[in-house]
Amino acid sequence: MRIIFMGTPLFAVPSLKILLENNHNISCVVTVPDRKKGRGQSLTHSEVKEFALNNGLKILQPEKLNDKEFQDEINSMSPDLIIVVAFRILPKEIFTIPKLGSFNLHASLLPKYRGAAPINHALINGEKETGVTSFFLREKVDTGNIILQKKIQIEDTDDAGSLHDKLSKLGAQTVLETVELIKNGDVKTFKQDDTLASPAPKIFKEDCIINWDKNVEEIYNFIRGHSPYPAAITYLQNKIVKIFKTKITEIPSNNTPGNLIITGKQLFANTRDMLLEIIELQVEGKKRITSMDFINSSDRGKNYIFKNAD
Repeated sequence: MRIIFMGTPLFAVPSLKILLENNHNISCVVTVPDRKKGRGQSLTHSEVKEFALNNGLKILQPEKLNDKEFQDEINSMSPDLIIVVAFRILPKEIFTIPKLGSFNLHASLLPKYRGAAPINHALINGEKETGVTSFFLREKVDTGNIILQKKIQIEDTDDAGSLHDKLSKLGAQTVLETVELIKNGDVKTFKQDDTLASPAPKIFKEDCIINWDKNVEEIYNFIRGHSPYPAAITYLQNKIVKIFKTKITEIPSNNTPGNLIITGKQLFANTRDMLLEIIELQVEGKKRITSMDFINSSDRGKNYIFKNAD
């Protein structure tokens, strides 16, 4: 069975790796073009390309997926199956090429959290479980018939980084099992219930600003849903502060939301109801530090206030 694998970030690498380890024939890997990054504007490539290079796989990096030359090249390889893991939206002209179809791995229990940021939104909304879904592609994004779903519990200590890693591993196993089902002709799909659908749109900088007027649980979930990337932000003395790690307390707030309290070696922020302990943060222009480092560099007699907006 000839497989074309399409993916970009680190999330997709375990899925590609497990297919190779189980001797599946990867005809080609499709990923994004190299981009200039950083101050030096040096060309960097995706994590999927890095893995593909290290394993001697053929690589395609089209600028546009609807380019006829790219479509002709995919056609020329006569793929039996296309697998998509954290890639771009495929045009119908591409995903209808394989004899056995094209399927996607999505990091949610579809139809919940359709969109680009399912891991973040599940945490932000305080979900207690999530998972991964493999489904056959159709023109409307994330709506195809489901092949497999696997669930995982969301721990209170999970953030977007830890949950990403867990779902990446779970997803790899799901991809392998999905391929085996398709290969053996044992696939049984079921339709998604659109009435249960919820969105998980891409997160932009303006979406990351903490609203200290909310309750402590909402703020805690918001912060861990953005940590470590893109990171929840607030403002302190006209500087952006990223907050990565916090802890819910049962200590009632007694001041304006956002007002900071330094008690011994602990740093707290007032919310609408309870104090939120700040554990790790990063002030604009400086490195990520612990709250203790922040306390040691602060004027204890000064009144510090996190603001909702600059």
